[in-house]
Amino acid sequence: MYQKIKYFFTLPTAGGIILMLSAVLGLIIANSPLSDLYFSTLGSYIGGLSVLHWINDALMAIFFLYVGLELKREFISGELATNAQRILPGLAAFAGLAVPAVIYFLLNKGDSEAIGGWAIPTATDIAFALGIVALLGSRVPVSLKIFLTALAIIDDLAAILIIALFYSNNLNLIYLLGALVVLILLIVLNRRKETRAIFYIIPGIILWFFVLKSGIHATLAGVVLAMTIPLNGVKANKKGETPLLAWEHGLSDWVSFLIIPLFGLANAGVSFAGLELSMLTHPIVLGVALGLFFGKQIGVFGMVYLGEKLGVFKRPTGATWIQVYGVALLCGIGFTMSLFISMLAFVSPELQDLSKIGVFIGSILSGVLGYIVLYMNGHKNAQ
Repeated sequence: MYQKIKYFFTLPTAGGIILMLSAVLGLIIANSPLSDLYFSTLGSYIGGLSVLHWINDALMAIFFLYVGLELKREFISGELATNAQRILPGLAAFAGLAVPAVIYFLLNKGDSEAIGGWAIPTATDIAFALGIVALLGSRVPVSLKIFLTALAIIDDLAAILIIALFYSNNLNLIYLLGALVVLILLIVLNRRKETRAIFYIIPGIILWFFVLKSGIHATLAGVVLAMTIPLNGVKANKKGETPLLAWEHGLSDWVSFLIIPLFGLANAGVSFAGLELSMLTHPIVLGVALGLFFGKQIGVFGMVYLGEKLGVFKRPTGATWIQVYGVALLCGIGFTMSLFISMLAFVSPELQDLSKIGVFIGSILSGVLGYIVLYMNGHKNAQ
């Protein structure tokens, strides 16, 4: 039994499966006799922050640190190291961001409060999307897997910029100055080729505190810290890893099997008490669901198709148009990042719940249909 469990955690789909189970568990508990305990626990305060805020502001900062490490590696020495590698996934990601935002805007433009959720359907959950592709194995061409990975990484970068630019308010210049001083210290450590983790961890915690108090969302401290962790030109450890790679590998399991599942458990809990079918046609629900399901596939597939027809670039090698469409569908799985943005976009629990319902509908439709399209149109061992 132990060996089977150990083997499960080595599967590329394990993180996505555990995240899905955690989200389902959150939904079940939120609609069970344990719902009062569930919501009161998340709302209880520890050290000046609620449990929910510790998860969303502190633990998710570690998630964003991991995302930042991945971004830096891919842009310096990975799938996005050259402009030629960036143009196709970059333009596809931009279109996949713009079209969902427009759909949401058109459905909610008359509501000044609801319009703040425009960014919710713009995100792609890289863990879920790549997990489904992993399930399909050799039915999906390697070139298409690389395209999806690069697109999802750029999508994460766009989400980070959106959070920084549109969901930060009441900035405190004193704390911002403190964060800047810590950042300068981290840059100096990087330039001096410091490799000891403790010299980055302690300033990183201080940076997180300053960013939290500054009015910028605290999770962005994780991204900033990641940019200062050395990748090249420094001494490797006994495993042959430079600090950035060592950090990335060290955080991987913690992020996949603890932080993201905890986030799903805490944020997916929507009480269906008093829920009416008419709520499914609420502009927020429709804006998020249709933005994820239709907006993502139209934006991503449309950009790749248009780009090839105009001679700007070619679709991934060996991929058919229907396979490109299947991957475009998978981009509509918003889940983690969409839920995260919904918590920033709305203060009202009612509006948060409506946006979560939209995220569930859009993500499930995108994931299921994307899997079916790729499964039915893939050719095992074709590559």
